[in-house]
Amino acid sequence: MAESLVERGIGEDRAILVEGDKVLATRMRWPGEPSAGQRVKARLTHRSKGSNRAIGLTESGLEILLDRVPVSASEGSQVDVMLTRAPIAERGRLKRAQGRIAAGDAETGERDVFAEAREVRRFPAGLWEEVWDAASSGEVAFAGGSLLLSVTPAMTLIDIDGDIAPRELALAAIPALAASLRQFDLGGSIGIDFPTIEAKAERKAIDAALDSALADWPHERTAMNGFGFVQIVARLEGPSLLHRFATSRVGTCARMALRRAETVAEPGALLLTVHPAVKAKLKPEWIEELARRTGREVRIEADPGLALEAGFAQAVPL
Repeated sequence: MAESLVERGIGEDRAILVEGDKVLATRMRWPGEPSAGQRVKARLTHRSKGSNRAIGLTESGLEILLDRVPVSASEGSQVDVMLTRAPIAERGRLKRAQGRIAAGDAETGERDVFAEAREVRRFPAGLWEEVWDAASSGEVAFAGGSLLLSVTPAMTLIDIDGDIAPRELALAAIPALAASLRQFDLGGSIGIDFPTIEAKAERKAIDAALDSALADWPHERTAMNGFGFVQIVARLEGPSLLHRFATSRVGTCARMALRRAETVAEPGALLLTVHPAVKAKLKPEWIEELARRTGREVRIEADPGLALEAGFAQAVPL
């Protein structure tokens, strides 16, 4: 039976839905960031005449795009807001958070996996690492080909590449595609570029296989067109793992380096070796927390020859 687990990292909380030795879905949250389901107070700063949409501003400076705003709520008024989507960083801009006016004190947001899942000190070995490495590379291999994933301001794009016949390639990609959508916590608009399938009957067969693979994943989608393109729209609550790497790669790698350091079992001082850009991202309070959690002296070294993702930790003599 699948089980949800939560790992409270340094600068990052991680959740996985796991069944046996397989990760079915993940979610990642950075403490202090707004999140879907959170309730906040905001002041309406702008409302277009005749529209039920408005912009709210919290005391911390968070701008929220509000929907279904009642007529009675005028500019300048204070409102209780339920966030439905966290703000999402993109290249050169920030997508505003989204929310709605909260109906009353009893209203709660969607189920919060970080509050409901079983908290563990560490996930089973290799599970988080496998998903993290795939998200970092933006590539997922399957028999006969691979998925190439990239984030754009308009949508997440998934290209299916391989060297087998187009119909067989498309069908072989579907299980990996269905798994990746959940494992990377993807949502919003997603474009999938299948190989071009000329025969309409073959396109229908691929559509049917995609329907079956995504039957338990809430979404809407188009049928495959003559060029092999399918568009999916799914609920988006916050940045996916792919978004983190696209817009905050250095910070994402810094948090992973700290996680690796926590797992060192050998005795001695803890030496963490990272790329200089990653070292610059390591907050003093994170280093202090690493020392507290491990009970060790922590040393940090920079190596410009390392890739951002390749930070490592080891025990060294005191």
